[in-house]
Amino acid sequence: MPKVFSPLTIGLALALTISPITLAETQKTLPVGTFSMAQPGTIFPPGWKPLTFGKIPNHTQYDLVKDGDAIVVKAVSNQSSSGMTREIRIDPNEYPVVQWRWKVANILKKGNVHEKSGDDYPARLYITFEYDSSKVGFFEKAKYETAKLIYGQYPPIGAINYIWESKSPIGTMVPNPYTNRVNMIVIESGETRLNEWITEERNVFEDYRKAFGEDPPKISGVAIMTDTDNTKESAVAYFGDIVFKKSVRSQE
Repeated sequence: MPKVFSPLTIGLALALTISPITLAETQKTLPVGTFSMAQPGTIFPPGWKPLTFGKIPNHTQYDLVKDGDAIVVKAVSNQSSSGMTREIRIDPNEYPVVQWRWKVANILKKGNVHEKSGDDYPARLYITFEYDSSKVGFFEKAKYETAKLIYGQYPPIGAINYIWESKSPIGTMVPNPYTNRVNMIVIESGETRLNEWITEERNVFEDYRKAFGEDPPKISGVAIMTDTDNTKESAVAYFGDIVFKKSVRSQE
C-alpha cells in the first residue's frame, strides 16, 4: 500500500465497510460510547465492533467490567494490537468537543511517539475524518482511489490520536511515524497519574486545524485502543464513556 496510509488507517477502512451511523445533531451532547449503560461481561453497546489488523495475529482483549460503581471497558494487551471502533458521522462544527474518561495501569518502557518501534500506547482515543477529494492533490487522489478498489472503502483523509505517552511532554503534537495523515497528541504522559480515573476534554475542531492547517471534514469514526505489538510489552487500561459536546471549554 502507498505510504500515505498506516496499518491502522487501513484497518479502519476495512472496519468501516458499512455506511456510518449519522447521529441526530439536535442535542447538546452526542453519546458515542455508552459503556456505563451496559452489563459486565456482555456484548458492547450497538455500533461498536472489533478493529483488527491482518498482519498482527495477537489481539488485545476488551471486556466490559465493573470498576468501582461504573461499567467500563478493560483492555489487556500482551505483545498485541487491536481496538474497538464505532462508525459515526458527526459534524465537528456542531460538536467540536470530545470528552472521555480513562485509567492506565502502566506505561510502556520502550514507547516513543517519534519512532515506529515505539508506536505503542497503553491507551489512545482515535478519531478519523471522512475522505474529501477536494482536500487532496492529483497523485494522492489516485492513491485513495486505488485503496477504495482494493478495500471497498476510502481510508480516512486524516486522523487524530489522543494518547498516553511514556516520556514526551503533555501537549506534544507530532505526525505519526508511519504517516503524516495521522497526528499524535499527548494528553497524559509518564507514571504520575497511573491507576487514577481522569476525565479528558479536547476541542477536536481546533486540534485538527493545528495538526493539518485546515478545517476538518466530517468525523467518520471513533476507536479506543491499547497496543503493545511494536514494543513487545504488556499494558492494562480502562475506558469510560465517550461523548461529543456543543459547549467549548478552554484547553491548554
